[in-house]
Amino acid sequence: MDVATVKIDGMRETDMPSNGMNRREFVGLSAASVTGSVLGLTSGAGAGSRGSSWDPGKPLLVTGKALRVQPILMYRVAQRRPATSWKSWGGVQDDRAATEESKRIAGELHTLADRTGFPMEVLPVTKARSPEEAARVHANDYDCVIVYAATGSGETLRACFAPKKDRDTLVFVRHRSGPAYYWYEALSTRYLATGDAGFSQNSCLDHGNVHVDDVVVDDTDELLWRLRSLYALKNFTGAHIVALGGPWGKYAPDAPQVARERYKLNIIDVPYDQVSGQIEEATKDARLVRTAERRADRYLRLPGTTLDTDKAFVTNAFLLYDIFRQLMRENHAPAFTIRGCMSTILPIAKTTPCLTLGLMNDEGVMAFCESDFVIIPAGILLHYIAGKPVFLHNSTFPHNGVMTAAHCSAPRRLSGVRYEPARIMTHYESEYGAAPKVEIPVGQQVTFIDPEYSTGRWLGFTGIVKSNPFYEVCRSQQDIELQGDWKKLQSEVRDSHWMMVYGDCLKEIGYAARKIGIRWVDLSTT
Repeated sequence: MDVATVKIDGMRETDMPSNGMNRREFVGLSAASVTGSVLGLTSGAGAGSRGSSWDPGKPLLVTGKALRVQPILMYRVAQRRPATSWKSWGGVQDDRAATEESKRIAGELHTLADRTGFPMEVLPVTKARSPEEAARVHANDYDCVIVYAATGSGETLRACFAPKKDRDTLVFVRHRSGPAYYWYEALSTRYLATGDAGFSQNSCLDHGNVHVDDVVVDDTDELLWRLRSLYALKNFTGAHIVALGGPWGKYAPDAPQVARERYKLNIIDVPYDQVSGQIEEATKDARLVRTAERRADRYLRLPGTTLDTDKAFVTNAFLLYDIFRQLMRENHAPAFTIRGCMSTILPIAKTTPCLTLGLMNDEGVMAFCESDFVIIPAGILLHYIAGKPVFLHNSTFPHNGVMTAAHCSAPRRLSGVRYEPARIMTHYESEYGAAPKVEIPVGQQVTFIDPEYSTGRWLGFTGIVKSNPFYEVCRSQQDIELQGDWKKLQSEVRDSHWMMVYGDCLKEIGYAARKIGIRWVDLSTT
C-alpha cells in the first residue's frame, strides 16, 4: 500500500494510507488481531518508561478484539423431474451457481471489512446443503454467523443458526443485489422472533432467538451497522475496568454489583493507598517531571489551545497520566475510572484528574470520572459502537427543547480525528488544577444515553449543539437542542449522569440492547 505523509491539526504524521480511508478505518484494519500490545496493556515498563507512548498525533488506539464472522451459503441442488415442479424460487439451484455466489459473498464481505472502522475477521465462506453440513460449521471459532439463505429447507435454515446463545446470527437474503433468494419470500415468524416479548430474559450469556431485526435484504450498509453492534457487544461483555478509589453508583448503591452480574464487567478495585506513594514519588522525580513538562508544552501548542490556569497543573496532569496508564497495563484493562476525583486525589497529585482523563480518552482508551457504574456500562458500550471518545457529563432539566451538558473532564478528540478548541482552566468546583473547556462545533449532532439508575432501562435520543456558553457550571458545557420527545424526557429527570458521543448511534445501541436484555427507549421515535 502506498504511504502518504499527512498533517492533522498542525502535527506531522506518517505511515497513513493514501487510498482515501480515514484514520480510524486504517487503525481498525491494521488491528485485525487486536492484542494487548496495541493498547499498550502488556508492557512491562517500569517507572522510567511508563507512558512513553503518549503522542497526540497518533491515530486512536483500538482496544477491542476483532469480530470473527462466519458466512454460510445455504442452498440445495435441485433435481430436474419431468412434468412436475422440481425447484423452488431462487437463482442458486446447483453447485456451480453456489460456487459463483460464494465468490460474490466473499468479495462483498471483504469490501465491507475494508470500511468497517473496527477490526473484523471474515472467515472463508462455508456451503451448507443439509442440516448435517450446517451443524459442522458450528465447530468453528466465530462470534457471528451470516446465513446467506439462498435455497434449502427450513430444517437446514434452523441448523445454520448459531446454537450457542452468546453467539449471534444474521440472515442475508437477496432481492435485487444478485441472484434472487428463495428465503427472501419464505422467511417468516415460523423461524424468527418478533416484538419485545421475552427480551427481559436475554442477557450477556443468552442473546435470545434469531429475530426479524437480524434479517438484512440486499443492503450491506444495513449489515455493517449490525456487525458494529455485535463487535461492541463482544468487547463490552466482560470488559476490564480499573476503579481507583473503588466503584459506586449515583443514587443506585447496587450499580457496581449489577454491572458485574448483568454485564460481567471485571471491576478492578484499586485503593488510593496503593498509588498515593507512586504519585508523590513521581512529583519528586526530576526526570519524570521534565518529561511531563515537555509533554505539557507540546499539548499546549496544539492548535486552538489556550492556557488559563497554572502550567504546573498541566505538568502534573501528565504525571498522573503515566500512573493511570500503568495501572491499566498492569490489569490488562482498556478502561479506567476514579472516585474522589473532586477531593481525595487533589492534595496527593497537586492537580485535578480532569485533564488527565481527557488525555486518555483522546488517545482511544476509556477514562471516566466519578466511578459511577450507573453510567459507565453505557459509556463502554457506546465507545465500542461509535469508535470515538465518549463524554460523561451532568444533565439538566430540559425546557423548550433545550438542555445543557456540562462536565470538567471532556475529551477534545470527540470526532476521533481532530482536537476541538479548548481553554485549559481550573476545575470549576475547586478552582484548582487543570480542566479543559472544550468547544464542540455548533450544528454537531450528538447521541445521548440516559440510564434509569441500575434497573436495566436506558433512554436514548439525539440532539444538535446550539452553543458553547460560559455559565457558572462545569467547564465543558454545551446547550443542546433535543431531537424527539423532549417533554417526555422531563418525566425522566433524575439529576443523573448521561453519556454523549458524536453522531447518531441510536439504532446500533437499540439493536445491541435487546440482545442483552436492556429495555431500550428511543425518544427520537416517540
